[in-house]
Amino acid sequence: MNDRVDPTLAAGNRVALAGYAALHFAWQVEQGVGVVTLNRPERKNPLTFASYAELRDLFRQLRYATDVHCVVVQGAGGNFCSGGDVHEIIGPLIELKAPELLMFTRMTGDLVIAMRHCPQPIIAAVDGACAGAGAIVAMASDLRLGTARSKTAFLFNRVGLAGCDMGACALLPRIVGHGRASEWLYTGRALSGEEAERWGFYNRLVAPETLAADALAWARELASGPTFANGITKTMLHQESSMGIDQAIEAEAQAQALCMLTEDFGRAYRAFVAKTKPRFEGN
Repeated sequence: MNDRVDPTLAAGNRVALAGYAALHFAWQVEQGVGVVTLNRPERKNPLTFASYAELRDLFRQLRYATDVHCVVVQGAGGNFCSGGDVHEIIGPLIELKAPELLMFTRMTGDLVIAMRHCPQPIIAAVDGACAGAGAIVAMASDLRLGTARSKTAFLFNRVGLAGCDMGACALLPRIVGHGRASEWLYTGRALSGEEAERWGFYNRLVAPETLAADALAWARELASGPTFANGITKTMLHQESSMGIDQAIEAEAQAQALCMLTEDFGRAYRAFVAKTKPRFEGN
């Protein structure tokens, strides 16, 4: 099987991604957890045109993966991601015309769409610099671990751009509230780990030296759970923000009825009766 699977074909051909050969970041799968490591530490792990596109394609393929039940995104060398590479992205953008610029901004937005639509929970493990597109990737994740020395900045207005980049004006207020999102996007200032945690951006802070291990342990805990049901939870969290209460309750009724048809639901009941811990298998 070709490691680089066309996601449009994968719906009828479920794929294993342990053998996926990433070109622009590190990728590994172990015990149901896929780990993306942005690995240009000498530049604080900036994104390029190619790495944007490959990340988008990987998250699209994760919709059909049989062996990945949770994903961790991290950076190498004590930083998460410094955003778009100044020389490889920002410089060339200055020379492009409007149609090409729109192609680029749509492509970067497609990365966030792919992250929100893949069924696996995504944990961002953030240390050091987390700026621009890096902050967006953390924002688009489902859960975020930070460190006290992390510096998170949506710095688009610092370079003469609007804060409405890659879904920030839609997603960030849902995480930290409208007023705080407005402050962050209008000022472009960097928040320390402690302040970002107080604002609700980080679920919690951990020590830098244990960040990778803590994120992996959390991911393994989620991967051992009822993964089909977790995927439904992620889908509903994403979709219900645009629903009325009546629509949301009906959508949840249908989703929960579907989950009640799974073997995992029966396993949980039998384990409860036997006073044992259920072993979920994701079906």
